[in-house]
Amino acid sequence: MADTNHILTQSQTLTDARSIFASEGKSIPVSKSVDSVIHADESYRMDLPEMGICVLVNNKNFHPSTGMAFRSGTDADAARIVDTFRILGYVVKPYNDLTAKQIIEILQNVAKDDHSKRNGFACVLLSHGEDGLIYGTDAPLELKILTSLFRGDRCRTLAGKPKLFFIQACRGTELDSGIETDSGPDESMCQKIPVEADFLYAYSTAPGYYSWRNSSDGSWFIQSLCVMLKQYAKKLELMQILTRVNRKVAEFSSYSNRPDFHGKKQIPCIVSMLTKDFYFPH
Repeated sequence: MADTNHILTQSQTLTDARSIFASEGKSIPVSKSVDSVIHADESYRMDLPEMGICVLVNNKNFHPSTGMAFRSGTDADAARIVDTFRILGYVVKPYNDLTAKQIIEILQNVAKDDHSKRNGFACVLLSHGEDGLIYGTDAPLELKILTSLFRGDRCRTLAGKPKLFFIQACRGTELDSGIETDSGPDESMCQKIPVEADFLYAYSTAPGYYSWRNSSDGSWFIQSLCVMLKQYAKKLELMQILTRVNRKVAEFSSYSNRPDFHGKKQIPCIVSMLTKDFYFPH
């Protein structure tokens, strides 16, 4: 028999998840779909006086209790990031060997800053990791704790502006053996926006997988990211650039004395909640 009490009599929007309201015996809140007046422009504005701050966390030495090894080659990554993001116009603030608490405190302070004259924000994390976690020198912490500091409702002067996170870290212990292929070579008009909008997370590897790093040249992902940013920042939209980063990283293969670690592949993972095209200012 049909449940006539829940027949929708008009166009409504509902969640596709079990609701906490339902578990409490309450009705699910209903909201009508409306067209938000976001901004007519399809690209983020880049005409403010400053490009923004880029926080760089470069963790190399870890407390023995973590069981994490020394990250050789990470200084090469850090140097590339400093050089590249300064060229892009960011004020780069590099930090070395931070504990989990120190990482949180530094990003908390940046989130409290006044970004009203800045086009956006960037953060680069170089460390060990697991899926959803990044390591301080003493312990892991949830990436969500760090990124949520910059949500639109918590960092108001970055609301509606792009917040970019680049994460060089493992996300698990799976290995990608690869496969042979035959392929050839105006903001004031905005009424309301989601608090999770305008974030981009560029992970060095897919969920569950190792992320590779050369002991002298640095990681495949950061090498490729910096090369592509320098080459295309004035020509292409950010997602197009990151697609080229994916392709570049896919060309690498691991070299190891251990047969089970030799000849392995890697593919970065881009998670975007951006609401507009991102073009670096010319």
